Amino acid sequence: MADLKMKHVDAVIVGFGWTGAIMAKELTEAGLTVVALERGEYRDTYPDGAYPKTLDELTYLQRTKLFQDMSKSSFTFRHNIASTAVPYRQIGAFKPGEGVGGAGLHWSGQHWRVLPEELQLKTHYEQRYGKKFIPEGMTIQDFGVSYAELEPHFDFVEKVFGTSGIAYSVKGKVVGDGNFFEADRSDHYALPPQKVPYTASLFQKAAKEVGLHPFVEPSANASQPYTNPYGCQMGPCNFCGFCSGFACYNYSKASPNVNIMPALRQVANFELRPNSNVLRINLDSTKTRATGVTYINADGKTVEQTADLVISATFAYNNAHLFLLSGIGKPYDPVSGEGVVGRNIAYQMMSTVQMFFDLDKNTNPFIGSGGTGVAVDDYNGDHFDHGPLGFVGGSPAWCNPAGVKPISGIPVPHGTPAWGSGWKKAVKDNYVNTVSFDIHGANMVYRDCYVDLDPTYTDKFGQKLLRFTFDWKNNDIKMSRYVTDKMLNVARAMNPKSMNVSVKNFGDKLDLRNYQTTHWAGGTPMGTDRKTSALNRYLQSWDVHNVFAVGSSVFPVGIGYNPTGLATALTYWSAKAIREQYLKNPRPLVEA
Repeated sequence: MADLKMKHVDAVIVGFGWTGAIMAKELTEAGLTVVALERGEYRDTYPDGAYPKTLDELTYLQRTKLFQDMSKSSFTFRHNIASTAVPYRQIGAFKPGEGVGGAGLHWSGQHWRVLPEELQLKTHYEQRYGKKFIPEGMTIQDFGVSYAELEPHFDFVEKVFGTSGIAYSVKGKVVGDGNFFEADRSDHYALPPQKVPYTASLFQKAAKEVGLHPFVEPSANASQPYTNPYGCQMGPCNFCGFCSGFACYNYSKASPNVNIMPALRQVANFELRPNSNVLRINLDSTKTRATGVTYINADGKTVEQTADLVISATFAYNNAHLFLLSGIGKPYDPVSGEGVVGRNIAYQMMSTVQMFFDLDKNTNPFIGSGGTGVAVDDYNGDHFDHGPLGFVGGSPAWCNPAGVKPISGIPVPHGTPAWGSGWKKAVKDNYVNTVSFDIHGANMVYRDCYVDLDPTYTDKFGQKLLRFTFDWKNNDIKMSRYVTDKMLNVARAMNPKSMNVSVKNFGDKLDLRNYQTTHWAGGTPMGTDRKTSALNRYLQSWDVHNVFAVGSSVFPVGIGYNPTGLATALTYWSAKAIREQYLKNPRPLVEA
């Protein structure tokens, strides 16, 4: 029995990052009364991004002010099903957000679409290379939605975000020197591309010299003053170097707080409740219909919020956690391969090339912007012949000068002492003479990589923690090493004095101490077959038709790019189905 029972609403949204904010905007526009529940505290550009206090690396990056509080809730990890999982108590390999805006407040602004073949990955590989090409144990599948269906939503997201970039092809016509490999677009980016920093221009020149197709990255960091379709305003980026891990004091980086919240504040049928930790989605006696949610409020009281529609919009894997705690869908079993909730967990694999130049190079790496830079897509997706290479997937590569910070570490050449006068001299000599770029690879899904409820550890509310069973696979290491080796040609063309190359070796285990990326995906995968997906193609639960889930948890496979662009376009896709189909006749939108 709950301590409090709130007035019934049309829709309740669990989580208020990008996807929760988009759903709130769409559903309030449809006339619904909407309550959004965010487990973290209220956050906004003021005070969290107020200048100059926000430019504090110790508070924001090292002491993780905007990230999840691991003392209250965490996850457990193990590398295989025979191991015992232990809790992740200190943020390292990835940085889950918490609070209003979620990860969308502290992200960098890397704003990508998706490659069309990645939406149909299994079909594409089987048609081009044959069914035997996919390795044993790899469980890749199609999304169940096409690029053509999502394209209008990608376009709208870019207009909401104020995305800066340059197109290659619009409505079938080549219009600029954007990404040669990008699918045709219905319109240009919302804003012209950002300026190209010096280090990225060196990368661009070298990539051209070795025959690749470099282009200026799309960036959700505004290149000019901008007002989006919701009437929300952005200021031009000043390349301060404080994007990832920070709230943007300049209102230049797109966030739910800057680009959607000002519009939601104007409507009476929306309410945001921070400090509301949802315990479960409540089901009726048939277990086929949700009646709302139960959460713990800031006073520690148990609250029941009834609603006709429940949207699970939590960060990545947390949707699977909520489904498992609520008894929605069949939990995945890696032994039998049956069940859907928790399957197809994917991460991403990065390698980095650091180059050191003569003392008079002056690359000034403290100047930067989260999404700006120059990228190449020649080794992403299936833009190259995988046939003789024997692996699935690919990786974009980019020189993205986002602002090197002193505590996080200043690159120094191999052989530099770890402390003392030798280290200080190396820092002095190299800080303004260094260039680096990243290879940002896709990670494929496997039968034995999944999440479930941990049998031992609980959070402060007594609920079972989510347990990850995950490790690197040879396919992904082979891919990363191949692309990194190719990209060394670009590095050599830049003619540095020396290089550091970090790349995974075969047999390496996932090390949670070192940052990789924050881009987890899967757990509640979408698809067209309920035997392998928790959600149908409209992101509706197969089992409980008035529950929808949004965010990267719905990806049935990993992708090469950062996931925000795809996660948000899919949210508009789902919202359109809810507004135009479900609200008129609540039902399963796809017959099983």
